[in-house]
Amino acid sequence: MTSKIKVDNINKVSDDSNIINKCGTTITLGASGDSINLAAGASQTGFGRTGTVDWQTGSIKTVTFTSVNGEGYFVNTTAGVVTMNLPASPSAGDIVSVKDYLFTFATYNLTVGRNGSKIGGASAADLTVSTNGAALTFIYVDGTQGWLVINESNDTSTGLAPAYVTATVSGACNTLTTVCTNYKVATFLGPGTFCVSCAGNCKGSNTVDYLVVAGGAAGGSAGTHGGTLAGGGGAGGYRESPGAASGCYSVSPRGTSPAAALPVSVTAYSITVGSGGAAAATGLAGGSGGVSTFSSITSAGGGGGKDGCGVDGGSGGGAGAGGGSGGSGGTGNTPSVTPAQGTDGGDGVAPQKAAGGGGATEAGGPGSGTPIRGKGGDGGTSEINGSPVTRGGGGGGANTDGTNGGAGGGGPAPTSSSGGSGTAGTVNTGGGGGGGPHSGPACVNGGQGGSGIVIIRYKFQ
Repeated sequence: MTSKIKVDNINKVSDDSNIINKCGTTITLGASGDSINLAAGASQTGFGRTGTVDWQTGSIKTVTFTSVNGEGYFVNTTAGVVTMNLPASPSAGDIVSVKDYLFTFATYNLTVGRNGSKIGGASAADLTVSTNGAALTFIYVDGTQGWLVINESNDTSTGLAPAYVTATVSGACNTLTTVCTNYKVATFLGPGTFCVSCAGNCKGSNTVDYLVVAGGAAGGSAGTHGGTLAGGGGAGGYRESPGAASGCYSVSPRGTSPAAALPVSVTAYSITVGSGGAAAATGLAGGSGGVSTFSSITSAGGGGGKDGCGVDGGSGGGAGAGGGSGGSGGTGNTPSVTPAQGTDGGDGVAPQKAAGGGGATEAGGPGSGTPIRGKGGDGGTSEINGSPVTRGGGGGGANTDGTNGGAGGGGPAPTSSSGGSGTAGTVNTGGGGGGGPHSGPACVNGGQGGSGIVIIRYKFQ
């Protein structure tokens, strides 16, 4: 039996809010072609879902959250990875959807947390989504398979016209130039601002490559006791992206995974360029270099050389040596990042064999090193500004070989134990200064460190 409710086509007011019929009957609302509307403020329950979700367009997700059955989410990972936890204790038929909001899942992934249930039959594994533009719909089936993906899309281009990163630079001596026709290079020799006015998109460009080198440290100053030689300064920390986002240029070994190009937003990024470490007084460690920063990347200043143990830093300072003992080199990659931003300083060897400071890609040579004693570690070579340039060399340890500065701006030590001061690291390379030898009843200062540099490269057309 089918029951029908017939209502005259006039406005009626009733205090009765329920339609009641006996169990087992069918109630039909409207006729073919009619639309059934709920009054403003009214809601429906009991009709169930039809396999779709309600998209939460008013709440773009940028941090970890727990999803709710029946909802879909747009997730923005431009600032870092985001975790979407699936609902706890789900029931069969529960449904959740997710979409990459700004096409950045390849740069910063989305993690789908299983929240106690299986995903695709895997009992103890979350799901990592790493494809730009990905869209996924999850249905909970049962305890055997858990959540299954029933709809998947990786459309990264629909509806998008190419847009490119657009930026300007500020600060004295900082420049913005064009290389390889389609790429801009912002070079910061000192503090300034990288001001982004358009963040671009995936069909044009929406990330930037970078080279961030901190200030190198000064070489140590020898003590007044006879026969003391000081170690060279460590190079400033050297951090670099792989280069694939803006022209596939050659990078140093520091430009390896998990290093990656950085997504940018419309904002003014403050740039810090680390100063070189200052030469120290008698018997003290050379001054450590200053940090350099861009966005989320911070490179640590190099550690100072010393007539005892070297100082820790982006690259470690070289150790000195006297007539009876030698010190230990400073530890590089301090604080620790991955990939490492530098190497260790070398160990001093008695008698009178000082070590070199660590470089970006090579540790400082020990006092007994061959063919060059106390050699500063070599830096890294990058073509980010259109031609190969080596930066981040460690300073040489004090001895009688004046050719021991590391490639990439590392200053050599004096050519004689009674000669001049250690040579300074080259400006805007992050090179360490050379160590100072003892000279009769006096001491000789180590060379000061070289200042750092920040370079940003992006596709602009």
